[in-house]
Amino acid sequence: MINVSVKWQKELFKAVEIDTTQPPYVFKCQLFDLTGVPPERQKIMVKGGLLKDDADWSTLGVKQGQKLMMMGTADEIVKAPEKGTVFVEDLPEEEQAINLGHSAGLFNLGNTCYMNSTLQCLHSVPELKSALINYSGRSDEVDQTSHTLTVATRELFTELDKSVKPVAPMQFWMVLRKKYPQFGQLHNNSFMQQDAEECWTQLLYTLSQSLKSSGSSANPDTVKALFGVDLVSRVHCVESGEESTETESVHSLKCHISHEVNHLHEGLKHGLKSELEKNSPALGRSAVYVKESRINGLPRYLTIQFVRFFWKRESNQKAKILRKVDYPLELDVYDLCSEDLRKKLEVPRKTLRDEEGKKLGLKPSEKSSSSKDKDIMMSDAEGASNGSGETSNAMSVEVAGVQPEKEPQMTGVYDLVAVLTHKGRSADSGHYVAWVKQESGKWIEYADDNPIPQREEDITKLSGGGDWHMAYICLYKARVLPM
Repeated sequence: MINVSVKWQKELFKAVEIDTTQPPYVFKCQLFDLTGVPPERQKIMVKGGLLKDDADWSTLGVKQGQKLMMMGTADEIVKAPEKGTVFVEDLPEEEQAINLGHSAGLFNLGNTCYMNSTLQCLHSVPELKSALINYSGRSDEVDQTSHTLTVATRELFTELDKSVKPVAPMQFWMVLRKKYPQFGQLHNNSFMQQDAEECWTQLLYTLSQSLKSSGSSANPDTVKALFGVDLVSRVHCVESGEESTETESVHSLKCHISHEVNHLHEGLKHGLKSELEKNSPALGRSAVYVKESRINGLPRYLTIQFVRFFWKRESNQKAKILRKVDYPLELDVYDLCSEDLRKKLEVPRKTLRDEEGKKLGLKPSEKSSSSKDKDIMMSDAEGASNGSGETSNAMSVEVAGVQPEKEPQMTGVYDLVAVLTHKGRSADSGHYVAWVKQESGKWIEYADDNPIPQREEDITKLSGGGDWHMAYICLYKARVLPM
């Protein structure tokens, strides 16, 4: 690390830090934050001429305390006229962003598309943004780096909502690497591509710890309420007949891919069944156990990871399964749920079908409109249990300490709201992109700093089968019924 001063027009920026392990483009992004001059317009004089985005700092001879000269014009901020017609381009940038209909893109800071695509998908969850806005600060239970990463996430999400221009996630990236050093790995003096699923998992884990420590006592775990899937598992030994029940909470379901799997639903069924080897008290030795899981508590947002990568010894890297696996815009997980949860879903599902039938001109059944069923719906919503005496996740969501007047009811039906795709043959190479559904219903492809409108019918075509972008993570939003 070295500190330099930068002269730009009439301003002098002192003690600007250069991380010489990062490409000069990262330094230009820092200057963009200071001056408003986009990296592509910056002309910075160094030894041998102008500073190039991919230059090697060790050959430039930049010294501690050196004064650098930068030329370039900042983007103009158009002020709205006092009177007359107000055009979109004349509005403040925050209002321009609202009129644009989608949030800003993110600059790639050097193989950071895995991070950018993760952030764009999670940024699409309004309840998570609300929880971050109301984050009250670090408690004794949370370490400083987790707190700093939580704050950096909040600030970046806020900036994305207010900006119409691409945002450089420099501060977030620096904090992420400090919290999780694996994301700072270098190869030939350049930052390596990383796995988007690992970034997604690590970031959600950090937010779950921070937001839980600062949340209200009524709902101490916002991330679990939004993303947590409660599972109940039957574990039995084939040889001895021993059997036990286990419960756990996860932030995603796995879609396992094999030659038998052609559709997401099939892959989810495979993912809920597994074999493990452990000691059998009855046999006095190690034996094979079969673990069969069912969903026992549903979240507001269901995250599904396609298990596309496996370790290939020949190449010593994560290889990719290119097989096509179709996934729907509407996902129904009813048959993946436990018997207890299915019973709780029956009445809301019937009401949902009746409401959708009305839109098609069909009459609702007498049973669903009877006062008896309404009483059942109320009792189910008020006393819904996930089998362990706790209220089902999505039936008790309280974001940022604000208790809703009435809790919605889960139906087991979900709508696709975001897809994170990967293009390439290895998790540690290629390119990651986020495809996010906006509140207007339109889809936007976030290819780093370049948001591109897409048609809904093209989203389900990202199912694999070749070298084009294919779904790696899908995010579904619960279709609920108001009380």
